[in-house]
Amino acid sequence: MILRFGYVSTALSLWEASPSRTLTFTNWKKLDKDSRTKKLHHLTEQNLKNTMRILHYNIAHGIEIYRMSSSLVPLATHPEVMWDFVTPFEDLFKEIGALVRRYHLRVSFHPNQFTLFTSPDDHVTSNAIIDMTYHYEMLKAMNLHKESTINIHVGGMYGNKAEAINRFNRNFVKLDQDIRMQTTLENDDKTYTAEETLQICEEHGVPFVFDYHHHIANFENVEFEKLLPRIYATWGRTGRAPKFHLSSPKSEQMIRAHAEYVDLEFAMPFIKALKTYGKSADIMIEAKAKDKAALKLVEEISKLRGFKRVDGGAIKI
Repeated sequence: MILRFGYVSTALSLWEASPSRTLTFTNWKKLDKDSRTKKLHHLTEQNLKNTMRILHYNIAHGIEIYRMSSSLVPLATHPEVMWDFVTPFEDLFKEIGALVRRYHLRVSFHPNQFTLFTSPDDHVTSNAIIDMTYHYEMLKAMNLHKESTINIHVGGMYGNKAEAINRFNRNFVKLDQDIRMQTTLENDDKTYTAEETLQICEEHGVPFVFDYHHHIANFENVEFEKLLPRIYATWGRTGRAPKFHLSSPKSEQMIRAHAEYVDLEFAMPFIKALKTYGKSADIMIEAKAKDKAALKLVEEISKLRGFKRVDGGAIKI
């Protein structure tokens, strides 16, 4: 079995490579029409070109798992802006997708915490649909829309978890089916446990992204090892290995906050459980040190008996 490790958004080892350069709506309003267009085009081009730089860095370092920035296109979903961000950058989007496919990389998106389907307010659901559509349109422009995923959390509880889950079930199906089929759900660190999130995934036929750190912070009776068969089953239709999230607490007092690097002692029960289960998995490292944290953890694991490093970001067991 193979465990592949990746990271989120920015390669800290690269100089000036942020894929998330942005523009506030306030500053956008201060510009004239031509300046607005030029600014949006300039920032988007920088973000896409930096994404290319990061992908080349990943290829050079043997890192096949990567989460792209949700902020590639400034103000893409703002109701007073919402501009055509695909046509001017059609070639760049295609180039990114071609690179991903050529080197068999696995990329994804993770919209922010406001993209949710449990709110009692209709406008929140409408905004979530707009945001999910934006991410899907980027994947479509890259020709990755049938293989890459968009990961979200279930959302808030709003005082009654059962009612919130019912709202999720009603609101989620308002999303275009093609987008729903590329959506994954993740357990969170305060509200929806691993088993609760898994049940929702099973009901809607979408894959479950298990977050080990969140599970520890929001534990409720069920050991995650017992959930692994069901977790893997949710990924069956995709033909891909399940994706997991891994980070470690910043401190005992700040258990939900992510540390700079992943503490090996914290991570090993999770890694050993996957080893015992015996099937390959892809693991997204959500530590603050990003690529540096992923590479460091792979190096540390590779020094243990039974674990062999076979690439920069991959371990064979």
